[in-house]
Amino acid sequence: MIQTFEENPDQWPDLISCGIFRKEIKLIIKQNNWPVNVRFLDSSLHIDLDKLSKKLTDALSKLKKQNKLVVYGTCHPEMDDFLLNANAIKTPGQNCVELLLGKERFSSELSKGAFFLFEDWAKRWETISYDYFGNWDIMRDIFQDAHKYILCIRTPCSKNFEKDAEQVSNRVGLPLIWEDFNLVQLEKILKNSIYRLVEGKDV
Repeated sequence: MIQTFEENPDQWPDLISCGIFRKEIKLIIKQNNWPVNVRFLDSSLHIDLDKLSKKLTDALSKLKKQNKLVVYGTCHPEMDDFLLNANAIKTPGQNCVELLLGKERFSSELSKGAFFLFEDWAKRWETISYDYFGNWDIMRDIFQDAHKYILCIRTPCSKNFEKDAEQVSNRVGLPLIWEDFNLVQLEKILKNSIYRLVEGKDV
């Protein structure tokens, strides 16, 4: 009897993911009983490309399995080189928001001026944003010039972060819009990426 890769834990890939989806990806893996190891990198690395480059390439170099899946968008201009050098692939999509919302919904909200806010960033906004901008007034001007509203994204894994989001809203001077999203799209992306990596085709 021929054993499929689903039945062989050694053929499943190792994953490296942006920490923005730490709870969501852990839940998907648990619900599907996938025998995968996943390492999460801090989501704030996006604001420092040098740190993102170092952390991501270091993490990739430490993976022992032949199959490697990177759960990121095109978050670094040299992302393709990182993947090529590590013999890895990444999930399709521009960024993490697209992985969860889907390309059509993401593009629609972006065209209307949305800034997308997850729980992880909302709770660490004061530290992450100030380290990057260094001045609240400058940050406010930039956000108001580039965006019209903040789309607060809740998933089944989210805890209450309304107060944190309100503080972000006050800092940047943009209104909040709340919406709940399930994990169907993210799970589909992960499953298809795993199958494409191991078997050369989608599910």
